[in-house]
Amino acid sequence: MIDSERMVCGNATDGGKDGMRELNVAVIGYGLAGSVFHAPLIAAEPRLRVATVVTSSGERAEQARAENPGVRVVAGAEEVFADPAGIDLVVVATPNRTHAPLAMRALAAGLPVVVDKPFALTSAEGEQVIDAAERAGLLLTVFQNRRWDSDFRTVRRVIADGGLGEVRRFESRFERWRPVTKGGWREVGGVDDGAGILYDLGSHLVDQALALFGPVAEVYCELDTRRDGVQADDDAFVALTHVSGVRSHLWMSAVAPQLGPRFRVLGSVGGYVSYGLDPQEAALRAGDRPEAGKPWGTVEPEGWGLLGAEGDTHPTPTEPGDYPAFYTAVADALLDGAPPPVDPHDAVAALRILERARASAHYGSTR
Repeated sequence: MIDSERMVCGNATDGGKDGMRELNVAVIGYGLAGSVFHAPLIAAEPRLRVATVVTSSGERAEQARAENPGVRVVAGAEEVFADPAGIDLVVVATPNRTHAPLAMRALAAGLPVVVDKPFALTSAEGEQVIDAAERAGLLLTVFQNRRWDSDFRTVRRVIADGGLGEVRRFESRFERWRPVTKGGWREVGGVDDGAGILYDLGSHLVDQALALFGPVAEVYCELDTRRDGVQADDDAFVALTHVSGVRSHLWMSAVAPQLGPRFRVLGSVGGYVSYGLDPQEAALRAGDRPEAGKPWGTVEPEGWGLLGAEGDTHPTPTEPGDYPAFYTAVADALLDGAPPPVDPHDAVAALRILERARASAHYGSTR
């Protein structure tokens, strides 16, 4: 059990935005995750501020200073852990293999932690981090931002509304067409790096399937490396049979010259099909930022999915995406003792599925 009275280390200051209490956040890593996803969403929450950025890159250090006025930039995470007095929350946004070790160091320093996905390289490693957080009575949560995608929020709504009847099959895809490799660690790294598309995009797809349909009885996986010069898997298919009887079919690929539907959900009386990706990532990459009172994550009618059965389908409004809700919930947890936005035990459950998927692909059998 997390002790809410111990979540904040006593560094929050009054007189922040609009006179609210303001928590100081250290973002470790300022690549894509840190600069595009975490820092802008932290800044959008009035009770949080990006106070420190950890990066060893001079270019990224200058970027961090330009994008976060008044930020302190340090070259290594140990500078944060050695003197944590001015920090209320650590965000780990570094390469996958460092997620669990850095989370453990933050917790040992008495700091609550947000860890980017995948939470850890193994479920056992994830359990160790959870145990450390529970012993310390500190907040620990995982950045499963795709729970707040516009299309996924819509899937949840149409299921809850009963328009599909009894859900029988759930199809979900993150497909891309990237025939030319970039050569980064996600492509040329190994299992010990957490490289490959199964752990990258699969962390999202498996989490969404578990959030919708619960525990899994059987896992089947096909895992391939299709492109020259790539060491890690870049094309994957995972089939889950949930205890409830629902079947989830999940595709992840960097080599799909034509893209399938993002979601296809089939029930006893109706289905839902949608194409395209949630707009929030593209907006953040383009430099757009969530602002109070302004539309965010909205999808125009031409991008709405179709709901119904053959011969009787109609567009249904897509829910707005809401990535800012993650850090709103983090602030609520730290300041008011609310539950974390993502239970880290959920992330461990997803890691167990990914481990079973990799074993299935290796042995060519259901696990």
